[in-house]
Amino acid sequence: MFSPIFSIIGRFLACFGVCLLVSSLSGCDQQQVKAHKKIRDVSVLKVRTEKVSLTAELSGRVSAFRKAEVRPQVGGILQKQLFSEGSLVREGQSLYKIDPATYEAEVASAKAALARARAVLTQCELRRSRRRALLSSHAVSQQAVEDAEAEYLQAKADVEVCKAALLTAEIRLRYTDVLAPITGRIGKSHMTQGALVTANQPEPLAVIQQLDPVYVDMTRSSLDLLRVRDRNLSGQIKQDKPGQTSVRIALDDSHTYPLEGKLQFADISVDESTGMVLLRAVFPNPQGTLLPGLYVQAFVHEGVEEKAILVPESCVLRSARGQTSVFVVDAENKVNQRTVRVAERSGHNVIISEGLSEGELLIVDGLRQLKEGDLVQTHPVNPGQAMKKR
Repeated sequence: MFSPIFSIIGRFLACFGVCLLVSSLSGCDQQQVKAHKKIRDVSVLKVRTEKVSLTAELSGRVSAFRKAEVRPQVGGILQKQLFSEGSLVREGQSLYKIDPATYEAEVASAKAALARARAVLTQCELRRSRRRALLSSHAVSQQAVEDAEAEYLQAKADVEVCKAALLTAEIRLRYTDVLAPITGRIGKSHMTQGALVTANQPEPLAVIQQLDPVYVDMTRSSLDLLRVRDRNLSGQIKQDKPGQTSVRIALDDSHTYPLEGKLQFADISVDESTGMVLLRAVFPNPQGTLLPGLYVQAFVHEGVEEKAILVPESCVLRSARGQTSVFVVDAENKVNQRTVRVAERSGHNVIISEGLSEGELLIVDGLRQLKEGDLVQTHPVNPGQAMKKR
């Protein structure tokens, strides 16, 4: 009696299960299609050209404009120190006094030797004159006259030798006053009163450094220099003042040096181990703010590029092989990955020399989640907002 009823119920449940399964599979397909066609919201920056002042940021060290190590040129005992450590000394100023007694005696001896040589010269000159007078009357031989002439010339040479010896002794006496070879700040004294010094000893008595102006030595990649030179020659970069390159420096994040320096020269050789080239700038230093050995951050003004494509550095992706690329949005709102060439850095931005054109839409956020062909919904931002997203 119940068999037909159970049969009807079984058929109903079977149909219900099939419907449920079909509905479930249909829902999964719809979710997959929806996920596949998911549209991302991205911020885009419209690429444009602008006038950009190009500045290279380099690390540098301050060095003295002139540096002289003070060493004695004669030996002896230091009697006096005639300067205050750390003070400004002038060229020719007496710094140390070496005991002069020995050198004064040498001068006195040289003067006496010169006097004796002059007396002998006078005697020889008189003898030569007498024999010349007697030669006409044949009272003396020609040989005697020639001997007198030779004695005179020898005595005259002896006088010159004694003059040179006296000059040498006087010079050595003057060297007992150790003078400043340049004008500048003098450091600590390495010798004290009573110390024994020797001529041209390896350890200096003190060091003098001229600190106004000063040098700032920087290093830069030789490849960067070649690239900048090529862009200058091609006319992409124009100099504000041809032949003059201005440089500014910062002592740290909060202290910028107020005075501007000038790039003096770039070294003519490349360091083989690093591939770097030395650059040297000259800075005025009237207040003595810049001290030798001080680390600074230098900003070298390279020129102006009239039509540069400037984009935030955070938009540029770099591969393991060093290739650089960006994401742009095409006319169909699809993502394209574009290989670009970075020419220069300018603060937190970079200048793109190849791969981007004016008017294209550059994606500035969510770069790691994007891939080629993704559909996106764009939201334009201005350059200031793009920097904030960095």
